[in-house]
Amino acid sequence: MSFHPAMKSLLGAAMIFCASISLAADNTELTRQVTEAERGFAQTMVERDFEKFASFIADDAVFYGNSAQRGKHAVLAEWQAFFKAEQAPFSWRPEQVDVLDSGTLAHSSGPVIDAKGNVVAHFNSVWRLQAPGVWKVVFDKGCRVCACEKPQDATDKK
Repeated sequence: MSFHPAMKSLLGAAMIFCASISLAADNTELTRQVTEAERGFAQTMVERDFEKFASFIADDAVFYGNSAQRGKHAVLAEWQAFFKAEQAPFSWRPEQVDVLDSGTLAHSSGPVIDAKGNVVAHFNSVWRLQAPGVWKVVFDKGCRVCACEKPQDATDKK
């Protein structure tokens, strides 16, 4: 069967369109999965559940603090102190989650809130798909919020 060149172009465009819709639907589901994983990860701090916290961390993870903690054991050794007190010293929540079109890596970010309810930092985490529906943190870094004054607008000059 032979197709007219215009028909071939139309069929090609339709196939690309359908594939992009499928990727968008898959990406939406993956974004939901990572968002739920990040929320579950954050909930471990609220519930003071160190074992559950550990379950979200990849074996080869790198977490940044005063220095880089390389590997799950180093991360857990550093973070265990945050789980000792009865009340969580801070909490966090995802505000933005993006997943690569390949569906293998994701980035999440959002505020870190101290026990008094003040935003004190923003976190950035990179998640890797370990198995279908199973995401683990491979990189995590928090950046303190600047307590500096807002610059004056040029129109505010007196």
